[in-house]
Formats: sequence, structure tokens, C-alpha cells
Amino acid sequence: MQTFRPEDLEDDILNDLIEEINELYESSEQTLIELELRPEDNELQRALFRSVHTIKGDLGLVGFSPMIPLLQHMEDLLDYLRKGQMEYSSLLSDLVLQTMDIVKHFVEGIMSRGVAEYDDVLQADLVEAIKQITPENRDEHEKRLIDAVKVLNPSLIVDETKDGLEIKTADDGLTLSKTGIPKDISAEKQMDILFFRDMMQVIEKRSNFWRGRGDRIAKMALLINQVAGKPIEEDQLAVASYVHDFGMAFMPLKLLHKEGSYSDTEFNLMRSHVYKSSRLLEHLNQWDVARKIVLQVHERADGSGYPLGIKDEEMCDGAKLLAILDTFDAMTHPRAHNDKPMARKKAVIEINRSAKGQFSMKWMRHFNVAMTKLLTR
Repeated sequence: MQTFRPEDLEDDILNDLIEEINELYESSEQTLIELELRPEDNELQRALFRSVHTIKGDLGLVGFSPMIPLLQHMEDLLDYLRKGQMEYSSLLSDLVLQTMDIVKHFVEGIMSRGVAEYDDVLQADLVEAIKQITPENRDEHEKRLIDAVKVLNPSLIVDETKDGLEIKTADDGLTLSKTGIPKDISAEKQMDILFFRDMMQVIEKRSNFWRGRGDRIAKMALLINQVAGKPIEEDQLAVASYVHDFGMAFMPLKLLHKEGSYSDTEFNLMRSHVYKSSRLLEHLNQWDVARKIVLQVHERADGSGYPLGIKDEEMCDGAKLLAILDTFDAMTHPRAHNDKPMARKKAVIEINRSAKGQFSMKWMRHFNVAMTKLLTR
């Protein structure tokens, strides 16, 4: 590991830098999701190239030199893509996102501690792997992309099958997906979910406490549903994950950011967000199951929840799952009333302590299985 200490920079410059990188990261993630649906869209390919190019330029201006070689070679790769010299694939998406994670972690380290640690050997190996992907060896791009991704994820296993390459992890394959949008559904439904995700990302900007909440919950929901054997329709679960807090955007900000307890009047107003959220799906019959999940997500197993006061046996599985994840996300991320979020392991323990009467015991078991595997890696 190496330690990088930058020259003194004004706080305003650093703040502007991390803000732009966060925006470009989100923009890149959005572009990669759309490329999964339209892999040959050249405008999306160019947008991805521009994002990486801009990040590289920004880091060069402030002298954050350790990240430049990696970003330069990633930019070269995306240049091949936009020029039609390579094809988009999910492996390329993995490589871009994991590279962006390295850069983001590096900059955040400087922001929080004034220095950043980075693995120079790993980055050199990654650069060397990326350099092996050229327009001249197009037939080998998939295997060479696997080699590059395996630098970052050595547990990756690749099997030859009659249909090509099958990629999985060394354990049971339980990993968070890159997005909360299921792949094995129609393009029409994918576009619908993408629309709801776009809408919620705009709404999340209304409060500093909401950024990324929809994606986090959607990805966790799909993972735990997988653990349970997928009893919930993935597309309906994804829509509900993005839409269930839609109505919160129409609450007064002073109420959203209130640090103390609510009065009865304020609490009743906050509870009304459930109806506002569910009405968004009211006339979309293809998302009727999602609407039901949204309406029930604040119910409790003992019947003390809202808005209907129904009990565990009357709730749908999607609502039972999202009720747990909604609480887990609130405990592990800053809120107006919680400026010191819990570590994930502690939050899992606390949720289990208070689960009886509040959550479905069946879904708590699935939640615990998934979290045990995620937190012990």
C-alpha cells in the first residue's frame, strides 16, 4: 500500500471536486444501466467516455496523480467502445464501476483524513490487464475483460459452457447487483423501472439524507428475495423499492428535517405519504402488486402499523421485506434524528432485538442469512 498526501488545497476546491465526482459517478451508473438495455447506443457510449475523461481531467488539475494512469487506460477502453472497436458487455460495466469505486474511495480518503491510501501493485496489475484489450484482438475481448475484472475480484470463477462463458463467484454467488433493475424481464418493464428510478433520484435531492436510498433498498431487496427463492416477482419488488417513499417528497422540509419527536398532527401528516406513494401506481395495472407493497410497507406484524392496521398474515411478502430494509437503511445512514448511523453489523443485531411484533419472522430469517453472508466476507 502507498500513501498519497496532496499539496494544500482550499476546502472549496476539494468540496467542488468531490461533488462533481459524485455527480459523475451517479451519471455513469445511470448510463451503464441504460447501456444494459441499449448496448449499441452510441450517445450513451460517448456519455460514459466523457464522464471518465472529465474525472481524469479534474484529478489532474489538483495533482491527484496516482489515479491518472488507471483512468487514462479506462478512457482508452471507452474510446474503443464509442468508436465501435469493441462491444459493450456487463463485464465492461463491472470494470468501469469498480474503477470508479477505487477513484471515489481515494478522493473521499483525502477529504476525510487529508491523505489517501491506495494499492499501487493492484492498480499496476489492473492497468496491465486493461492494456491487453485492444481493437486488434477483438475476438478475445471477453476473456481479457474477465482477466481485468479478476484483478479486482479474484474469487471470480469462469466456466466454459456450450453457450460461451459462465461467470460466477467462488461461493454461492450471493452478491449485490450493480443496480436494482432486474435483467430477466421485458425491455418495456425495464424502461418503466428505469423511469421510476430516474424520478426518485430527482426526489432524493430534496433532502441531504436521501441520496442513494432507492438504489440501496432495491439492490438489497432483490438479493434477499433471491435468498428466499424469489417468491416475490422481481419487477414488482423493484418498482415498490423505488416508489415507496415517493410521497415523502411532498412533506414540508421542516418536518422531514425535524430532530425531535412529532406531534400527533405532524405524525398523521407524515403517515399520509403512503397514500401519495401508492397513488402514483393507481392507474398502472401492470404494477398493481407493487402498489399493494407500497401501501403496506409501514404495517407491522402485530397490527400496530399504518395505514390499515393489518397483521402479518394479511400483509404481502414484498411489504414484509421492504419494512425490514426501510428500517435497516434508516439505521445505517444519517437522518435528521440520527446523526451517528450504526455500523451494519450492529444494526442487524438491533433489528433482531426489536423484530418480534414489528417484522415478519420468516423474512427476518431470510434477512439474517443474507446479511451474515455479506458481512462475513
